[in-house]
Amino acid sequence: MPIVAQSTETTDWVSRFADEVIEESERRAPGKPVVVASGLSPSGPIHLGNLREVMTPHLVADEIRRRGHTVRHLLSWDDYDRYRKVPVGIPGIDDSWAEHIGKPLTSVPAPKGSEHPNWAEHFKAVMVEALAELGVEYDGISQTEQYTSGVYRDQVLFAMKHRGDIDAILDQYRTKKGPAKKQQGQKPVDEAELEAAEGSGAAAEDDGSSAAGYYPYKPYCGQCEKDLTTVTSYDDETTELAYTCSACGFSETVRLSEFNRGKLVWKVDWPMRWAYEGVIFEPSGVDHSSPGSSFQVGGQIVGIFGGKQPIGPMYAFVGISGMAKMSSSKGGVPTPADALQIMEPQLLRWLYARRRPNQSFKIAFDQEIQRLYDEWDKLAGKVAEGSVLPADAAAYARAVGTAAGELPRTPRPMPYRTLASVADITAGAEDQTLRILSELDPENPLASLDEARPRLDKAETWINTQVPAEERTVVRDEPDVDLLKSLDDQGRESLRLLQDGLEQNWSLDGLTHLVYGVPKVQAGFPADATAKELPSEIKVAQRTFFALLYHLLVGRDTGPRLPTLLLAVGQDRVRKLLGA
Repeated sequence: MPIVAQSTETTDWVSRFADEVIEESERRAPGKPVVVASGLSPSGPIHLGNLREVMTPHLVADEIRRRGHTVRHLLSWDDYDRYRKVPVGIPGIDDSWAEHIGKPLTSVPAPKGSEHPNWAEHFKAVMVEALAELGVEYDGISQTEQYTSGVYRDQVLFAMKHRGDIDAILDQYRTKKGPAKKQQGQKPVDEAELEAAEGSGAAAEDDGSSAAGYYPYKPYCGQCEKDLTTVTSYDDETTELAYTCSACGFSETVRLSEFNRGKLVWKVDWPMRWAYEGVIFEPSGVDHSSPGSSFQVGGQIVGIFGGKQPIGPMYAFVGISGMAKMSSSKGGVPTPADALQIMEPQLLRWLYARRRPNQSFKIAFDQEIQRLYDEWDKLAGKVAEGSVLPADAAAYARAVGTAAGELPRTPRPMPYRTLASVADITAGAEDQTLRILSELDPENPLASLDEARPRLDKAETWINTQVPAEERTVVRDEPDVDLLKSLDDQGRESLRLLQDGLEQNWSLDGLTHLVYGVPKVQAGFPADATAKELPSEIKVAQRTFFALLYHLLVGRDTGPRLPTLLLAVGQDRVRKLLGA
């Protein structure tokens, strides 16, 4: 059954935008499908900041579908953009790729070893797979196909005919401050923030001005395929267009009414598409929303094409928390595919759904992912018991499924931090993993690891790719005899109390009660005494006791949660290492 968000009873941001978009669509195009749009340039790895370009309209479109309306989510692959530079850190390429700068992305060879026909398809494929896992429904549009097949021919001719009107609009901004630049001191992308901009081909690109006049069309050279061309003349009646190429010196005259090897410059291309496709809703990154930027200028140019600017919220930065250098995405920026290796799609959807587009947030690749999962599981519990706030319930519903139904989920979602600890300790040994997970709840033991998947696999991947080797857990082979001999009476008594209770308390809850209870009992309090009933010294005693256990078991001050660690090590080995 479809998961129904409580859209009529909530005030979450998705519902508010859905209300506005439905109303605007009925005003502009009554009776027609609601059109929302995104744009992605496969010029390299499509990162988690770019994902906001897709998730924002996806969530709004999905809410509109839940209400029974027909919606089209157009995803324009800006694969006819120029290849601007050779990215750093991409395996399978070298300096020779610089010779392709200026060509369409679909004319640039894919990295060596790729199974894809060109550069654009290589990076597009990874994103397509990630969007499928995330449950994002869309209509993909290749801009290479649109332009080279002549779909936009009438729009191109119209833009050239009205180039004076377009030039007049652009001229209002040529002497004004351009798009906002990164602030001084902003951290590099792999350390702090991924700009959610760069979503749709808006990088520095000339606007069509030249000594020969203003022309909003940019041919790709007929000889070298590059866009280092200048239009030198154009005849509105015959559509004859002459251009020269500064890269190879080639020049030719063509009839634009029959010519399909070029595209409108970005600030004209984007509003042309708004009008052509009837877009009602399309968000934009911060660089598109500043004075003189593509979105603002496009809002005026779209009128020339007989269209209107979409409802377009600005979306903010997506930050990254602690991605390990050793596993960062090819090209140095983490992608949705990277995130989906370590987290279930429901969690990733939730991170985008619960924050308004203009709110920045971070996606955790470090220890913070465990806290995020705890928060997610707590929310799931509140939803199950009916104690959740309406807006939180809506965000949860949008995360776990779409109008088409639920996303595949882990049948038995155990705590992520527990699964990670077990994967760490067992080094992925399935028999040991099943033994430990089965002992977490002896009254309802896990019958198969498949019940804990895919969450178990995500946690194991996180351990293997994001936790440095020096932080991994290695259980001792032999007791620390010197440490055991140095213990005073209180230390030896604490180990005896723990071992006496192991068999009776051999479960996750039982061992949690036991390890926290030993210091209480030693201080003369009941094992189940609450924090309010205990002096502050008990917390100090507990920390001292925990540190002793970690040293005896793994040779460090800290490690995985002790109950999980004890289960993983096993009763016999625990007794041996504690000097039974």
